[in-house]
Amino acid sequence: MDTSVVKEFVVTYLMPEKCFQNLLVDFHFHVPCLKFVLNKACGLWILLDILLAQLPQLLKILWKGRAEGLSLTSALLQLYTLSCPVVFAMANNFPLFAWAERLFSLVQTAAIVFLILRYRGETKNGFLFLLAYGAVMFLLGSFVAAALISVMQTSSLAALILSKVFQAGANYSNGHTGQLSTLSVIISFAGSVSVSFVSLQGTGNALPVICHVLSSCLSFVLLVQIFFCRSSTGNVKHKNE
Repeated sequence: MDTSVVKEFVVTYLMPEKCFQNLLVDFHFHVPCLKFVLNKACGLWILLDILLAQLPQLLKILWKGRAEGLSLTSALLQLYTLSCPVVFAMANNFPLFAWAERLFSLVQTAAIVFLILRYRGETKNGFLFLLAYGAVMFLLGSFVAAALISVMQTSSLAALILSKVFQAGANYSNGHTGQLSTLSVIISFAGSVSVSFVSLQGTGNALPVICHVLSSCLSFVLLVQIFFCRSSTGNVKHKNE
């Protein structure tokens, strides 16, 4: 491949030309350049987390035709977490392109909640939930006071942490991770670590930093559970043979 093409791409999308020269030509690990590249990479992973973390999970449920092992409480808490920025954007009349990725992820998560109910034999409740949820979102985005929206925004991180706690608890209780998507957990873990890295560079309140780090740790726990349960299942099959 032509090195000029590579350089043009890297300089255009990843780093300034000075950093390209320092890092990839002179192999001089200039700290500001490294920090710049890491921030770029973290921003990419955060965007991937928002856009795609739920999609592999949704596709896996549809492909397998079942949803065992998935915590409904965890899914509902994730839906609440994703709803908060959407409600905030609606209430403040932000243009759609500014929060479309959040809406995309929210729709996926709402579909996951519906499918969990459907495969539990509660299809009617699933449809009723979607109708009720749509109505609540409309009311929140149109008529709710700014103070309540601010409280929702503040509580969204706690809801995200609790969602991972409930799913990890369900995995431990069941002794398996069921239809929990490995790819979704990996993307979520990378996104959580990226948010933690970015928040650590801030100079504000330490509580959000601690919460983001805790969220990253819980994502790692879910990832370990997936591979541990897979390994255990493989060992059992081997012994049976």
